[in-house]
Amino acid sequence: MSMIRDLRAVVRPSRVSLRKDGGTYDATRNPATATAVVDCAVYRDGRRVETETALTPHEAVRLARRDGGFVWIGLHEPTEAEFSGIAGEFGLHPLAVEDAVQAHQRPKLERYDDSLFTVFKTIHYVEHDQLDANSEVVESGEVMCFTGRDFFITVRHGGQGSLRALRHRLQDDPELLAKGPSAVLHAIADHVVDGYIAVADAVQDDIDEVETEVFSPGRKGSPRGSDAGRIYQLKREVLEFKRAVSPLLRPMQLLSERPMRLIDPDIQKYFRDVADHLARVQEQVLGFDELLNSILQANLAQASVAQNEDMRKITSWAAIIAVPTMVCGVYGMNFDHMPELHWRYGYPVILGFTVVVCLGIHRTLKRNGWL
Repeated sequence: MSMIRDLRAVVRPSRVSLRKDGGTYDATRNPATATAVVDCAVYRDGRRVETETALTPHEAVRLARRDGGFVWIGLHEPTEAEFSGIAGEFGLHPLAVEDAVQAHQRPKLERYDDSLFTVFKTIHYVEHDQLDANSEVVESGEVMCFTGRDFFITVRHGGQGSLRALRHRLQDDPELLAKGPSAVLHAIADHVVDGYIAVADAVQDDIDEVETEVFSPGRKGSPRGSDAGRIYQLKREVLEFKRAVSPLLRPMQLLSERPMRLIDPDIQKYFRDVADHLARVQEQVLGFDELLNSILQANLAQASVAQNEDMRKITSWAAIIAVPTMVCGVYGMNFDHMPELHWRYGYPVILGFTVVVCLGIHRTLKRNGWL
């Protein structure tokens, strides 16, 4: 349990710029730099092999195959030309290489003769002061992993999902890293799923906030329909979250249950923990979708009730105004013989009658809840 406990302590990734100082590269590619390689190192007996200069992928492969151990190469958004040399060096399958370069892939696990190809969707929560109909709640990226007998290659797409801190944590635990590439695959899977858990907690807070505001009695100051826009935006973000979580459950189950030649047996059991946490997140995400559906329906029902109340008020005032309109219409006709037309008190009597009838109608409608 010590290995999984150590991995739980991995720090959140941060966005930094690329540098080359003694063989260690930072996690984000500098657009002005010609290479997509952000780190390239050889690990033997769980420890990083120190070199005087930064290793190229070709040099790392030669060193790993000559002295034993495995090579871990990290790339950020490589082009086809940049990745073709590395793919040829390790004999990666062309279909997997194409997926890694083009990105926008569904989370999956594919087995080839000498390697495993795994796709993870990374999810990052976007902080915002106030949730509105245009707020971006989650931001996604991708991490593709090639796992072989003596190599591990990561290809990242998107600004989030840095693996720099994770690599440093693994380097601080030689016992775990000595298990080989499968230990790195587990660490990345665990790191990605831990990110899902953190995002799920943050999204839960947003949903709770919207739910509270929708059902707050007598809430004023919000334009009608603004809640529906926010709820719909949350549903879109939850759908993006769901697309990252749900397809990954089957690959994690396969890694935890089915023996694989490239996965160390001591590491395989730890994938069960990842699959269990992922299943919990999936249940949360499905619950978010159902809850948002209920909140949206309740909001629409509230809007419908408010419209009905408005229509009742309009109808009530129309009924009241109809009385003086009718009286004025009658006495506006040009007939010589009309009741009270030439009577001295006819004008105030008619006005008083109109006021009394209007007040009576108003009182009746208000007692019945129409006004």
